[in-house]
Amino acid sequence: MTEENKKKQEHSRGNGGKNDREDRDEREKKEQSEEHKDERIQQTGQITLNENVEHHTIHLLSIIGEIEGHDNLSSNSKTTKYEHILPQLAAIEDSKDIQGVLVILNTMGGDVEAGLAIAEMLASLSKPTVSLVLGGSHSIGVPIAVSTDYSYIVPTGTMVIHPVRMNGTVIGVPQTFDYFKSIQDRITGFVCRHCKVEQERFEELMMETGVLTKDVGTILVGEEAVENGIIDEVGGIDKAIRRLHLMIEMKG
Repeated sequence: MTEENKKKQEHSRGNGGKNDREDRDEREKKEQSEEHKDERIQQTGQITLNENVEHHTIHLLSIIGEIEGHDNLSSNSKTTKYEHILPQLAAIEDSKDIQGVLVILNTMGGDVEAGLAIAEMLASLSKPTVSLVLGGSHSIGVPIAVSTDYSYIVPTGTMVIHPVRMNGTVIGVPQTFDYFKSIQDRITGFVCRHCKVEQERFEELMMETGVLTKDVGTILVGEEAVENGIIDEVGGIDKAIRRLHLMIEMKG
């Protein structure tokens, strides 16, 4: 073997070792990335979707269980903490990388002030936003569902529309009822500004007495939410993501 051939062989072996190290480093980085994603989903219910053919970066935000306000709920309850959601939404707005937001809802409602705060933040984002109601989006979940640029509900998804309620001791004076009316007007005004339902119709649904047993309000299932002008379209995750990609492309 000539000296030149020996050098070529040694160079080839050296490159082979280098390629093996690069492959191993790449696998380790991928494994760490997957572990980080799993941990993020477990802790916050959020993840970044960026492995699509369109090369768009989408932030997935989940509103699950009860929306927690200023008081901590039981550790046995699944909750969405608004003090986690609000900073994340601010970070999304400030990010040069995130191009759109997908909001998935399966919530029983919860704290009115916290729910409205989340809805207002979503509505004011400059990035394209799409919501998808799975299971249910009840009570204060309704404003969150309609706060995005476009909304979907699965065929079996439900929305419960009812007046504001309060637990605990209530002082029975006119000022208390005026306060309740003020909160109700804020919710009604927000919902009607962000979807196609008329205020009169929304209030009818809210005060219905013949639908909910021993309660006041209305349950809308899938297509009914669309027919009443609250949700834009019946569809699942495929339609929601496809719509968001389209909105991102149109925004340019």
